[in-house]
Amino acid sequence: MTANTHTVAAIQLASGSNVNANLLESERLIELAAKQGARAVVLPENFAFMGASCAELLTIRESEGDGPLQAFLSRLAARLGIWIIGGTLPLEARDNAKVRAACLVYDDRGEQVARYDKMHLFDVRLVEAREEYAESDDIEPGDKVTVIDTPFGRLGLAVCYDLRFPELFRALQEQGAEVIALPSAFTAVTGRAHWEVLVRTRAIENLSYVVAAAQGGFHINRRETYGHSMVVDPWGTPIAQQARGNGIASGTVDLGSLRSTRRNFPCLEHRRLKCR
Repeated sequence: MTANTHTVAAIQLASGSNVNANLLESERLIELAAKQGARAVVLPENFAFMGASCAELLTIRESEGDGPLQAFLSRLAARLGIWIIGGTLPLEARDNAKVRAACLVYDDRGEQVARYDKMHLFDVRLVEAREEYAESDDIEPGDKVTVIDTPFGRLGLAVCYDLRFPELFRALQEQGAEVIALPSAFTAVTGRAHWEVLVRTRAIENLSYVVAAAQGGFHINRRETYGHSMVVDPWGTPIAQQARGNGIASGTVDLGSLRSTRRNFPCLEHRRLKCR
């Protein structure tokens, strides 16, 4: 690896309601990714807990900076000397009856250096699958865009349903995002229809890497998630993918190539309209 190239990994899980079991499996896969050379690891949405309903997230809600889930991520990042993008975990909200679906970033010393709260909430009815979701009943939306400097490029954060809102990704790009971490738990129905095309589209239109870590399997709430975690390059090419089951999609971020592509194909500078 050169100074401009870094290995990143998307972890795929099929989390259930046993927090300890979920953390043990997360730790196993993160350790394996680190042994394979990953400098940064992205966990999926709800990596530590997927119960029968979103309301159960209240039972493991933490305050920022204090709680076993945050301590787990911090300790593991420091011990392995890697950056961990902690999927989502439930943090306290302004509304005491709800949580924030927070994506926390820990650096290689175990320090929390960024937080993004899921902005777009999944309130939909999937007629084909006879499934209905109302995340806003139990989750309070975030309202801030998050982009930070890291050793592997300017990192932007988004979560799952955010993927359907290109204006958020434009906002990330306008703040200089070069790599976008996307913890997710797409349903099997929506995943088959839209997951790959949306992930690749967000990479292409923003000339950015996308590291999309997904839930993939069957869960206690009888929900099936699509999986197909992937790393996609700025040209929209999937360079790594974990189709089914628990595992790792590991790929190389080449910042030199990204910046060269942006210079030679400067479509980001050719925009005539901006999202408002």
